[in-house]
Amino acid sequence: MLERVLAHVDDRFAATVDRLKQLVRIPSCSFPGFDHAHVDASAQDTVAWLRASGFPDVRIARLPGVLPYVIAKDHRAGPDRPTLLLYAHHDVQPPLREALWRTPVFEPTEIDGRLYARGAADDKAGIAVHCASAAAWNAVAGAPPINLTVLIEGEEEIGSPHFAAFLRAHRADLAADCLVIADLGNYDTGLPSLTTSLRGLVGVEVELRALRAPLHSGLWGGTVPDPALGLCRLLATLVDGDGRIAIPGLYDDVRAPTAAEVAAWRRLPYDAEQFARVAGLAAGRGLADPVELHARLWRQPALSVNCIQSGVRGQTGNVIMDAAWARIGIRIVPDMDPARVRALLEAHLRRHAPSDMELTIVGKSEGGPWATEPDHPAFAAATRALERGYGVAPVLIGCGASIPFVGEMTAALGGIPALLMGIEDPPCGAHAENESLHLGDLRKAIRAQAALFAEIGAALAKR
Repeated sequence: MLERVLAHVDDRFAATVDRLKQLVRIPSCSFPGFDHAHVDASAQDTVAWLRASGFPDVRIARLPGVLPYVIAKDHRAGPDRPTLLLYAHHDVQPPLREALWRTPVFEPTEIDGRLYARGAADDKAGIAVHCASAAAWNAVAGAPPINLTVLIEGEEEIGSPHFAAFLRAHRADLAADCLVIADLGNYDTGLPSLTTSLRGLVGVEVELRALRAPLHSGLWGGTVPDPALGLCRLLATLVDGDGRIAIPGLYDDVRAPTAAEVAAWRRLPYDAEQFARVAGLAAGRGLADPVELHARLWRQPALSVNCIQSGVRGQTGNVIMDAAWARIGIRIVPDMDPARVRALLEAHLRRHAPSDMELTIVGKSEGGPWATEPDHPAFAAATRALERGYGVAPVLIGCGASIPFVGEMTAALGGIPALLMGIEDPPCGAHAENESLHLGDLRKAIRAQAALFAEIGAALAKR
């Protein structure tokens, strides 16, 4: 039976790509200032795709004033069969600098086996995986071998601010034995990966103000404080000469990687030159030691200045600006508490702020990290399914990015195992200009998830 299901995936793959293009054309950016009618349209199109894939119960689910979620169910397998909850999101990032896109932002374009468009990889490809894998089972067997519930979110790209409330409101709808989150990536193109840890994110916005209004730098320079210089000095105190975070106490809860983790990192096919090329490093090359690189990315906190501003580029003349502003983010690792990290960061900023300027700090995010041990039978089932879909054995990896709701979602659902998978690969450019999806990996991911339905049915039915 499974061979026929996988053959159906292959036979219908061109149609799946065409259907994905239809969804990608909807500019469903959830950020403030964008037309949220497009997010509504994206939810409606997602509903239509799920229905066409054979889900008998599909609906838009809303909280008052919140961007639309979609819930779909196919529980025809019955109460004696396990239930798999499949997650993805239909909102997308803003285009950023449209002039840097080589193709139209929301007109999906195929080039050398990749599909270019905003949202193609992150995360409308996840919706494609859920729809196409279910459609294949429906076409061949009349129904999937397990119960399926699908949750498609509409505000993931803005930090899922209402996800906890949504979980509370729809807890009964989402009851499941295992969770699949199709919003992650593979270690490399063609190499399937299971993610077992995520970093959290603490973000703040900082403003230094010294004047009521900008002043002529010739008439006033040298006699009044310069907020831009003050902000540069303040930001420089956050790290030492090697780029290590210099906030006292920040590393107290960071644990060293285990011997097993170090051994696993050494086996990953890391290539320093490829890392530099994909990252777009302006000079030099990536770290030579794979253990050091993966420890920094998956087991160490990292601080970045996401944006800094004083005046407007190209429109500010010879003035001393009245204020300077920056957004600071700290990625935190398992065992670190986001509230404690934010308190340490704010205390450091206040301690080092120039005394002749007013400091304002506004918290923007406080998401915790997540980690799991891959010892539940669902992970063995996923390993077999991924190898069946991709033709190579998968690897276990961490992820330096954040999905704040994973921990609260698994806890709210009774501590069920979470399988974090996806179709993004290092060249995909998620969140950047020229985002793209590797179509070969999309086909393999659909095959893998179709196989997962069978594997989960066998693995969890024995429990």
